[in-house]
Parts: sequence; C-alpha cells; structure tokens
Amino acid sequence: MPKTSQQDLLQRFQPIFYPKSIAVVGVSQNTLKVGSSWFKAIIDMGFTGPLYPVNPHGGKLLGYRVYPNLRSIPGDVDYVVVSIPRDNVPALLDDAAAKGVKAVHFFTAGFSESSDAYGAELEKKLVEKARQGGFRVVGVNCLGAYSVEGGLPYGPVGRKGKLGSVSFVTQSGGIGEKLTELGTARGLYFNKGISFGNGIDLDGPDYLEYLAVDPKTEIIGAYFEGTRNGDRLAEIITKAARAKPVVVWKAGRTDIGAAAARSHTGSLAASPAVWSTLIKQAGAIEVHNIEDLSDALLIFQMLQRPQNKPQGNGIAVIGGMADGGGGISVSASDACADARLNIPQLTKETRDKLIDIIGHVGSILRNPVDVSQTGSNPDRIRQAAQAVLDDPNIDLLLVQQDIGVFLRYFPFEVARTVNNIFIDLKNKQHKPLVLVLPPGTHEAERVQLEQDLARAYIPVFPSMERAARAIKSFTQYWQRRSSTGD
Repeated sequence: MPKTSQQDLLQRFQPIFYPKSIAVVGVSQNTLKVGSSWFKAIIDMGFTGPLYPVNPHGGKLLGYRVYPNLRSIPGDVDYVVVSIPRDNVPALLDDAAAKGVKAVHFFTAGFSESSDAYGAELEKKLVEKARQGGFRVVGVNCLGAYSVEGGLPYGPVGRKGKLGSVSFVTQSGGIGEKLTELGTARGLYFNKGISFGNGIDLDGPDYLEYLAVDPKTEIIGAYFEGTRNGDRLAEIITKAARAKPVVVWKAGRTDIGAAAARSHTGSLAASPAVWSTLIKQAGAIEVHNIEDLSDALLIFQMLQRPQNKPQGNGIAVIGGMADGGGGISVSASDACADARLNIPQLTKETRDKLIDIIGHVGSILRNPVDVSQTGSNPDRIRQAAQAVLDDPNIDLLLVQQDIGVFLRYFPFEVARTVNNIFIDLKNKQHKPLVLVLPPGTHEAERVQLEQDLARAYIPVFPSMERAARAIKSFTQYWQRRSSTGD
C-alpha cells in the first residue's frame, strides 16, 4: 500500500479512535442508565477533550451542562455516542450533518438484525443520511470504538487497562467485553478495539485495513459472524497478515449458529469450510473459541520481540516440580501431539547432563523431562532447565508448574523462587519460555505467580492443551512468514 494511501487511511479513522471532542446523546439524571453510564466511563478513562452530554430536557450531569441537541453545542464535535430509541435516530442524523460531526456510533439496536421490515428500511435511511451528511457511522447495534490512548472506554462500563500493542475488531460487543476481561486478568495489554455490529457503513474489512497500517497495533484479533463482501475481506486479511499476526475466530459455524448470527447482526454467513480456507490462504491464524483467541493474542504479545521468534519448531516439556511427573509427561506428550507440535529427543549430551543433575532412577529424561527427582531443589531445577534450553534440538521450553500441588509440600516462597528461576532464564537467553499453571486449591497464590510471570513477558496458560494450541499458532505463523519471505 503506498505511503500516501496509508496516511489517508490513518487520517480517516482519527476521529473514531482519537476524537478531539465527544458528545453522548441519550444521557439522563439516572446515572445507571446506559447513556449516563457511558458518559461517566469516558470521564473515568481520562478523556481530555471537550465532552458534551445531550438530552432534550437539558440540565446538568456530573458537573457538565446538558445540551438539548447536537446543534446547540457551542464547539466542534468529532465523535457522537448514541443511545436513544431507533425512531429518534433520523432526526439526530440531520443534527449531526448540520453540526459537521465526523463519526456517529450507534449503541441503538433494532435495525436489520430484527425481524421487522421497518428496522431494515430505517437502516438504509441511516446510510443515505450519513452519505449526504459527510460523516461515518459506527454500527449500528454495537459498543463502538475502544482506545486506551484516545480516552474511549469499551462500552458504558469499560475500564482503561494498561496501554499495549494488541487491537481487535469484533462483530459482537459481548465477545469484545469478554476478550478484554480475560485479557486484562492475564496481562494482555490492548491498544484499541472496535465493535462494529451491523456494519452498515464501516464494516469489518474497513477496520482491519486500518489496523493493518496502524503503527501502534502489532497484533490483531478478530471475531466475525459473517460478511457482506467476502472477496474484500479475503483481500484485507491477506494484506494484514503479511504485516502482523492476525488471529480470526469465525462464529456461526453450525446451522443454528449461523441463524443466531443473522438475528444478532444481520450477517450473511458462508460455510465453515469456505471460511477456514479463506483464513488459511490469507496467512492468518484460525481459532474456534474465546479462550483460544485470547491465548493466541497473549502468546504473540509476550513473545513478539525479535529475539523471541523461534528459529525452529522443537518444543521441550518439563514437569514434575513437586511430585511425580510421569503422568504429566505422558499427558503433555498427548497434548502436544494433538496440536501437532514437534517434541524432539534431546541429544545424548543433554541427557548425560540431566543424569548428572537429576539422577537416573525414577526420572524421564528424553523429552518431556520429569524433574521430580530433584526434590524440588531450585538450584537443580535451574540446572536442568538450562541444560534443556542449551540443547540444539530445542527452540522453545514449555514448563508445567502445578502450584496447588507444590504448596502442599513447600512454602510459597519456595514456589516463588522456582518461578523466578524461569524469569531469570528468560532474561538471560533468547529461546522463548511458556508456563502452564493449572487452577487449583491455592488460587490466590497461583494468580500472584502468574502476574509475576506476565510482568516478565512470559505467557501463562491454565492447561497443557491450551498452551500447546497457542504455541502451534505462534510457531506456524513465523514458519509461514519465513517460508514466504515476508
């Protein structure tokens, strides 16, 4: 894409993700109502530009003057959030055109996703008015734009979160809410996001095209229920995946799911096989649920730095931190095999080192490696992990550390010492580390250790199966990029 075209694209979306001023239409004195909650959420995000609450009855809200309509606002308005009944929308758009608004986001629903013909006709009228008025429509029927840096919350109860490099585009506002909730809890840091709902003006491919050139976005997540233009979506996903990792979850893969998608956002859904082919040929990563979407985004964020990109696909697994690791080794092998990961044998030199460190009896030293015979001695665990990382057949180390089991035998400080070993190893060599910390009986302590690892940019997963699928996404993406020379 030519540089001028990129600049035009960035400029076009500036009022949506970085508005200079915002109006919220549909506020009331009841701060629990959606419009007022949205207005407060924008304040809580720290938005620094002019803010205008709008309600025909006027008054004051949270110390701000309430204006009766958009035309009465004294200053310019970039972005408008709308939460009013659908019958009042056409008149609002006339006001938006007269005011010179740049973008209007409709939380309001009841358009083509509904079963009545009136909703579909009203939707067409909205598009016509937007074209005539020279502004863009976000939605309808959506949570709209989210921008940590731009001061836009994700929805009326959105939280700011730590600024990061992950952005997302989603047809469903609820999926975006769950993604931000799961991600924030696990150290996934967002830059921006968009819930586009019916996408009557700007659709999914438009936002993807923008995120592909956005310099502040390094990883893109996407949730689709369908599309109005399959050829354009395929073209844009391909361009985006050449620039940065793109993780796509296509829902509505069953007949029942497709019917639900039509009633949710009015989408037309192609067959699952068509979508899978589109995503694969585009070079993007396909996932099938919210957990795998958040897992894939997490591993790319944590391991995105150039020194962490795997040179090959050899995975080593270490288990048995506190008790017998034989069962863990077998189940880990199955999980990795199901994900079609490469678990190579360690070299004889590495196995000899492990025998010296761990001993021969009661241990599995080929790969996966059972370190239970170390007696959970931190120094011996460090030596064993270092020996495995030094093996030329290994490109990534996957460690299972069951905190609930560990704390049955040892105090928390020993668990933290072992945890810090992996943080130190990650900082002192280039091969990526991934940890599995299954939930259990000591959840508060487990979360504390997970947060320590997240701050060190080590991805943590709740099960070996989820870790294996995320590693597969990560390694396959970079292998594909290497093979195509992108």
